Amino acid sequence: MADHRLRATRENLHGHFSNALSPVLEIEPGDTVSFQCLDAGWGLEPHDGIQVERRTFPDRDTELDAGHALTGPIAIRGAKPGQVLKVEIEEITLGEWGTTYIGGWKCDWNDQLGISEHGAFHVWSFDTADATATNQHGHTVKTRPFMGIYGNAPGTDGVHSTVPPRRVGGNIDCKELGAGTTLYLPIEVEGAFFSTGDGHATQGDGEICVTAIEAPMQSARLKFDLIDGLNLTFPIAKTPSAWIALAFHTDLDEAVRLALESIVSLMTREYNLSRLDAIGLASLTVDFRVTQVVNEEKGVHAVLPLDAIKLV
Repeated sequence: MADHRLRATRENLHGHFSNALSPVLEIEPGDTVSFQCLDAGWGLEPHDGIQVERRTFPDRDTELDAGHALTGPIAIRGAKPGQVLKVEIEEITLGEWGTTYIGGWKCDWNDQLGISEHGAFHVWSFDTADATATNQHGHTVKTRPFMGIYGNAPGTDGVHSTVPPRRVGGNIDCKELGAGTTLYLPIEVEGAFFSTGDGHATQGDGEICVTAIEAPMQSARLKFDLIDGLNLTFPIAKTPSAWIALAFHTDLDEAVRLALESIVSLMTREYNLSRLDAIGLASLTVDFRVTQVVNEEKGVHAVLPLDAIKLV
């Protein structure tokens, strides 16, 4: 097993998903990679608290770099469609600053909130010892860093936006996917072609102003392995305290149903239950949470505490 590091340099950055991208690194199953990441907006410096404009990464392609700044992709040797990529999130190390953008641009969600025409932004500095962030107005919140995007390349050819999450991952924006959690992503292309980015210092479920505290990351340290036989429809995750089943759909009700199907499948596998028994026990033990509602495909995650069901 080897340790690798990818810096946020031109050759390691891209702003879209595609199975045609050349991997910037090939690793063996069991290897660890530390990803340095820009913030989602390709920023090279914090905002001054007054102007939205700032210095960003130069020489971006207007189409291929239009999305979130992603580091990667990496190829995992031996990865094949139908397998699952196991991603152990070992450590997330925050950069020095972050930004929350609140309205000021036109989209359906901002239109509904009435904040498309006029917006604001909060500029955050971090106290890592105290695990807090403080903005220019003196508001202080607790930090809980995670990467908004963990994703494999889609099997469908072409250039794919970084905005919506997909069954292979992407812009999941689930605050549970921080250090200590293991994420399982379906693989659709040989090598998997995994990328990460969109670092968040903290976020509430829903991400209701479209952004969290968007922050660069000094390092996202991830360990990779391959698993056969899971047959996942959508990603799942295991935190220190719970199983999580994620699902995405343009319709929130359908996202709930898909998350239910995913957690029921997990329960039948992990606890050797029938489908009917799993559905009944899920009604007693599983919480359904809105992951985010602002990324075209709405997200729901079903949470099953590890100690919720005891087996005889």
